[in-house]
Amino acid sequence: MRVVRGRAADRDADHAATRDILDWVRERGEPAVRVWAPSRVVAFGRRDANEDGYEAAVQAASDHGFPTVERRVGGRAVAYTDSTLAFARFTPTEDIRTGLEARYDAMVADVVDALREVGVTDAREGEPPDSFCPGEHSVQADCGKLAGVAQRVTKGAALTSGVLVVDDREAIAGVLADVYPALGVPFDPDSVGSVAATGGDPERVRDELERALVGDANCDVERVHST
Repeated sequence: MRVVRGRAADRDADHAATRDILDWVRERGEPAVRVWAPSRVVAFGRRDANEDGYEAAVQAASDHGFPTVERRVGGRAVAYTDSTLAFARFTPTEDIRTGLEARYDAMVADVVDALREVGVTDAREGEPPDSFCPGEHSVQADCGKLAGVAQRVTKGAALTSGVLVVDDREAIAGVLADVYPALGVPFDPDSVGSVAATGGDPERVRDELERALVGDANCDVERVHST
């Protein structure tokens, strides 16, 4: 399994790195994993960009000091700080119509496993009402939603990815509390959790998450291209 670590020089380069890995998996027929910390940003989904209040939502994010991007995978807006982790597993596929739920279930189970390893003993599948980026495939603890998972399937490869709130719970809840109303979408700031808020170890979570996503596979580790 190919394991890619680190963050690229900027957001465009980071997106290019993800595309390159997906192409590599499609061509080689081998899986890959990446866990990294993107820069501070609010990432909007395609549905957000079609809302009447989208420009107001972008301005709300800017007022909180968050740059904005539009992403191809996932649903509603998510906010990243420097402590937030993005994670992705790239899987070869022969049929785009099969395996969707199995990949979702495996990713959620791996995220829960990683969180329990770092001390989040109440990690489990699900989410509180009115959470950020609401969806069926999420992970929560008693303090709130910790992670959401999305999936994109193309010919020859599937990208199952997500975001994990490690720290900065207040900053994330604060910006989304202005972004979501602008979009006309219900949101409860108290639904935002974090690894730190649960008493888990933020310093270990990246390594444990990568370990869980890789499983028993043999790894070839490399750094993402920074330029």
